[in-house]
Amino acid sequence: MIPSDDPDTRPGAPESSGPDRYSRQILFPKIGRDGQAKLARARIVLVGAGALGATSAELLVRSGVGTLRIIDRDVVETSNLGRQALYTTDDALVGRPKATALTRHLAAFNPEVRCDPRVADLSARNARELLDGFDLVVDALDNLEARYLINDWAIQAGVPWVYGACVGSRGLSAVVMPGATPCLRCLFPDPPPAGELQTCDTAGIIAPAATLVASLQVAEALKILVGASRDVRRTLLSVELWPFRWIELGGKDASPDPNCVACGQRKFEFLDSPQRGAVQVLCGRDSVQIVPSERSGVVNLEAVRARVRTLYSTKLMEEVLRIEAQGLRITLFRDGRALVGGTSDASVARSAYDRIVGS
Repeated sequence: MIPSDDPDTRPGAPESSGPDRYSRQILFPKIGRDGQAKLARARIVLVGAGALGATSAELLVRSGVGTLRIIDRDVVETSNLGRQALYTTDDALVGRPKATALTRHLAAFNPEVRCDPRVADLSARNARELLDGFDLVVDALDNLEARYLINDWAIQAGVPWVYGACVGSRGLSAVVMPGATPCLRCLFPDPPPAGELQTCDTAGIIAPAATLVASLQVAEALKILVGASRDVRRTLLSVELWPFRWIELGGKDASPDPNCVACGQRKFEFLDSPQRGAVQVLCGRDSVQIVPSERSGVVNLEAVRARVRTLYSTKLMEEVLRIEAQGLRITLFRDGRALVGGTSDASVARSAYDRIVGS
């Protein structure tokens, strides 16, 4: 269900609760009535509706933002229910797309917010169509290349975005305000090769890690949306919950790197060239071929196997690593190319690749 632009015209919609719904938030002096009015006019796009995204969406909608676009390519699975807010067993049983399932649940407790679900895989081809016209981007993705794409778009468009990531019991968060704070490429000039980083499907995750990072992201988002940019955290924050420790990289006066490819040189390599490789459904084979972008580099098959062998059945044969996971058969080559058998759904195959192999 997608709420219409005019909430008063929606069938069965309750009357507006007015300021009562947000009364405690209005009492907070850093927001107040003026800040709440700014939130009601704000347009936010959330990319990713998994553990980070679902919690971020709930917090943003409860805070009374005006419009929230939710972009996600995946469907709800039973394994999501232990950590991804709002989704139900019924969502998993029928395999509802996360974007539309989340919108349904958000509308149930705050119909005043316009939610706009987009079941899509963010790429260089559709980034401008999906992101243009919004005031802020909240990143809740599960792969790095798409984050670099968001970074390129944000720097070029001059729109702030909030980075968040988590795995295991660890979370990372940073705020990118073009021209004012370091961007993602200032902090990490290039993404690591495919298969080097742990994912939730290989290292697991505990729900508090995702909840914490989402809370950190939304707190910074609210500062930006009410016009309190001077209070925005400028550091890259790393938090480990088990055992507990936290580290901040950078300082309160951190600024963009003048030599940064994106900030300084204004080269948008992830936005101006194909950010993702081809995904091809192989006719009559119940399988999908995934070809990564050229910049992904050589995959260390031995390292990938070491990460996943205790979780999934694996077999390494010279230039090929075979992984059987979640009913799928993944054949991974050293050039990053993969054949995902057991499905003819490109989004399912792409999601499995990102979650199990990494990107």
